[in-house]
Amino acid sequence: MDENRRSFLKRIGLAAAAAGCGFPLLGAAGKAVEGYLEVPSTPGKQWGMVIDVEKCLREEVRRACTEACRRAHNVPQIPDPEHEIKWIWSESYQKAFPEEDHRYLAQSLRDKPVLVLCNHCTHPACVKVCPTEATFKRASDGIVMMDMHRCIGCRYCMAACPYGARSFNWQDPRPYLDGAHLSSYPTRTKGVVEKCTFCAERLAVGLEPACVEAARKVPGGQDALVFGDLTDANSPVSRLLRQKVAICRRPALGTGPNVFYIV
Repeated sequence: MDENRRSFLKRIGLAAAAAGCGFPLLGAAGKAVEGYLEVPSTPGKQWGMVIDVEKCLREEVRRACTEACRRAHNVPQIPDPEHEIKWIWSESYQKAFPEEDHRYLAQSLRDKPVLVLCNHCTHPACVKVCPTEATFKRASDGIVMMDMHRCIGCRYCMAACPYGARSFNWQDPRPYLDGAHLSSYPTRTKGVVEKCTFCAERLAVGLEPACVEAARKVPGGQDALVFGDLTDANSPVSRLLRQKVAICRRPALGTGPNVFYIV
């Protein structure tokens, strides 16, 4: 974090304390998260994902994706649905694609489960409203990142996101982690927002997102999720989008999602 941003965040923190707002001030855990943001990105790319809705109808595929994400990023399993933390999860087709819902839509399709996550938009509304730049888009590869160290818990980004892709830690998430299976990814604290990062820490060392890798290992899950560079005409995602009919979530909003669905 450069000095201007650090000074700005310090001023906001002091103002919040004086006002009694109780915004979170992150310590060692926050600094550890900041370290993950310093991993090298891949310049000149626009990462994107294609999800095959039919292949993801199998509960085993969806569960493998969500479990892999949870383990890789220490996502807590909080039983209270009001406090649930979600990076990748299932929604009904009707809720995921409300603009596709009409009276002739088959009931069976309307109730189908669809995997959803942060869309890493080309024009992310969340970035525009964040007062501390805690949420930002990497110019080099288009990933919309979340720096929990800068987050002051205002939740403006949550209000701006039309996809419900962000979660707020209303309580300390660490008691809800399985200590026997903790990964090296930093744990979070009460009062910060978090979301999918396209596994930026894995991309930095040449790996695919955890959900993509996990789906492939499940019988019938081959190519259920495909990840790659949308600017490369020969990448798997680009070829797939040319060959198949695909839609994205709420395109009329102008955010430019980079997660697509084969239906």
